[in-house]
Amino acid sequence: MTDTDVMRRRQVKNTSVSLTELGFGASVLGNLYRVTPAEDAAGAVDAAWEGGIRYFDTAPHYGLGLSEKRLGAALRDRPSGEYVISSKVGRLLVPNEDPRGTDTDGFAVPDDLRRQWDFSRDGVLRSIESSLERTGLDRLDVVYLHDPDDHWRQAADEAMPALAELRDQGVIGAIGAGMNQSAMLARFLRETAADVVMLAGRYTLLDQSALDDVLPAAQEHGKSVVAVGVFNSGLLSRDRPADGMKYDYQDAPPDLVARARAIADVCTAHGTTLPAAAIAFPRTHPTVVNVTLGMRDRGQVTRNVALHRNTVSESLWDELRSKGLIR
Repeated sequence: MTDTDVMRRRQVKNTSVSLTELGFGASVLGNLYRVTPAEDAAGAVDAAWEGGIRYFDTAPHYGLGLSEKRLGAALRDRPSGEYVISSKVGRLLVPNEDPRGTDTDGFAVPDDLRRQWDFSRDGVLRSIESSLERTGLDRLDVVYLHDPDDHWRQAADEAMPALAELRDQGVIGAIGAGMNQSAMLARFLRETAADVVMLAGRYTLLDQSALDDVLPAAQEHGKSVVAVGVFNSGLLSRDRPADGMKYDYQDAPPDLVARARAIADVCTAHGTTLPAAAIAFPRTHPTVVNVTLGMRDRGQVTRNVALHRNTVSESLWDELRSKGLIR
């Protein structure tokens, strides 16, 4: 890997932060749904680096800190000026007074800690300090408010101003929020100091609802979007979608499977594949600076880097629109 092999970067508007077009989502390093062996986790980060990825995203929520620890260990000996790391605030990790043995929030880890919602100024500062301790790094480049769906007032009035202060002091490069819904993310872009939002699953080949709120808000206010969940929990991850695959964490309804297959047919006719198009599609919007994918091991990283490098022609989007398959 040489410097010329590092992926192209896109600037988070009005900040000093630039992200490689493909990012590494480290939720699975926290044993999401099942155990990720330590050697697989380290191999995944190594493969991402070798593939030219320089943006890595984690959070305290992911495996009760395990993701942050593993990602920090994997990046510690890399040149810090070359990569961008983001983490999140809003869930403090505190001692669990009533452990049952295993985390009940989707991660295969011991539950000696528990999550405590906290979007206060003090909670934000404590969370960042703890993240730096777990990663062993001296800086977080981007910090997002994590899933503030039920906490708008405190998140907007306390957490975001606290992050803005740290950004203005140069402690953090960029700030924002990450959620599965788009309506409140649009509010963060319009009404707060957020630079960037992490948009999960709402601007994909199967769901373009962010065209109604987040994307125009970002465009209007000169802000940026990171797209995640672009496979919609799996339905867009294979060349040929099958019955029984997941869509937004549920079994995909037959009409969506049929639509995904129709999109796949058009992709084939244009010399590409459904997952390659799924990765490329969000970046067709001028406000989207990065697509980040969760990757568990070296094989997944190698596949996704190859899909990202697959050239997708503009004519594909034109035909999908003309057939009413995307907006």
